[in-house]
Amino acid sequence: MNYISEFTSKKVLVLGLAKSGVAAAELLHKLGAFVTVNDAKPFDESPDAQNLLSKGITVICGRHPEDLLDEGFEYVIKNPGIPYNNPIVSDAILRGIPVWTEMELAYMISEAPFIGITGSNGKTTTTTLLFHMLNQGGQKPLIAGNIGTVACKVAEDAQADQVIVTELSSFQLMGINKFQPKISILINLYESHLDYHGTFENYADAKFAVTKNQTNEDLFIYNADQPAVVKYAELTKAKLLPFSTKGRRAEGISADATTIYWLGEPYLERKTIALPGEHNLENILTAVATSILMGCPKGTIQHVLTSFTGVKHRTQFVREWKKRKFYNDSKATNTLATKSALAAFEQPVILIAGGLERGHSFEEMRPYMEHVKALVSFGETSSRLVEFAASCGVDYLKKVDDIEQAVKVATAISEPNDIILLSPACASWDQYANFELRGNDFIKAVFQIK
Repeated sequence: MNYISEFTSKKVLVLGLAKSGVAAAELLHKLGAFVTVNDAKPFDESPDAQNLLSKGITVICGRHPEDLLDEGFEYVIKNPGIPYNNPIVSDAILRGIPVWTEMELAYMISEAPFIGITGSNGKTTTTTLLFHMLNQGGQKPLIAGNIGTVACKVAEDAQADQVIVTELSSFQLMGINKFQPKISILINLYESHLDYHGTFENYADAKFAVTKNQTNEDLFIYNADQPAVVKYAELTKAKLLPFSTKGRRAEGISADATTIYWLGEPYLERKTIALPGEHNLENILTAVATSILMGCPKGTIQHVLTSFTGVKHRTQFVREWKKRKFYNDSKATNTLATKSALAAFEQPVILIAGGLERGHSFEEMRPYMEHVKALVSFGETSSRLVEFAASCGVDYLKKVDDIEQAVKVATAISEPNDIILLSPACASWDQYANFELRGNDFIKAVFQIK
């Protein structure tokens, strides 16, 4: 890694622990900073805080002192999930103290270049698919970011001849300063996380940060089918490469019903692709384009596409039981994602959905509810989902307490050739710490069926 001197003997506050906070604190400590960690969890309940204290890092736990910034901090590294209206964060901004996420630290120390991938939906699938293509193509990629691996920890060991494929959330991108990927990708833009960003414009601006520091030596791959994305593409200084799922185009990468085209010429037939669902076509096009630009052989790209069937918790096939197929789409934390999952199936669907109540509408799912024969709902939104499904003409409606009950009910009412789909259309935080735990409970319950 690049042992930068920017933080040497500087006072740095790491706000919020979790994986990214721990990694940032340890890295800054190595770089010679005077690190203080502040986290709301009580010290005796936080093994991470105890471990950091044993390494000589100052730890303040169980509270967020209002006068904390009076200690003269020169930088704040915050957990991406902490909003900017947090009193300490807003106070730091008023004082002119840089407020970054650990993604900025990763960029500062990395010897390897970055590929930055963002969008409202499809980030994880695109990141994983691209990683497999580059890996099998001999590019020695690393994978990091919102996908679960802390970027600054990956960057510590990255070599100059490698590349870090990075999934980036809007929360992470709001906390960058000079982060500059060699290739950036904006898959799509839909309303999301408005409880954090306030407006769609603020959210979209955060997503556009993936390319804001790029120059004409870098590349921006963007969705040419979405006017909102095209508008942002006009602002970047990077070279542009568009993608489109609406038919053959002379530039960039595009697709029609049967074929993927590269620079207007046929590249491969879609019937050879294993990844299900029309909604995954955007992810496939961006991964293929990036792999071509990175020098991956066409044979390698084709091989990955014929074998890659998806990512855990993203319309993941779990099991077939007595001619019923179970799919885990726990990552579907908004209506757009559930709409896309429903569109991937033509068979009758028993939909398991529900979760955190944010008050958003389910209306964009309506055209895709025609083949939903039953809804089993759980969590805070269960009543509203039942009301919505009833208005769509769904015959069987049932509210349950949890995922385990939902699987039992869905299985009991199912018939051969049905799809039993967990696609919640809501965040998990009313009952689970994250969507992975929710999906894992679904998988466990499915395999308990005898």
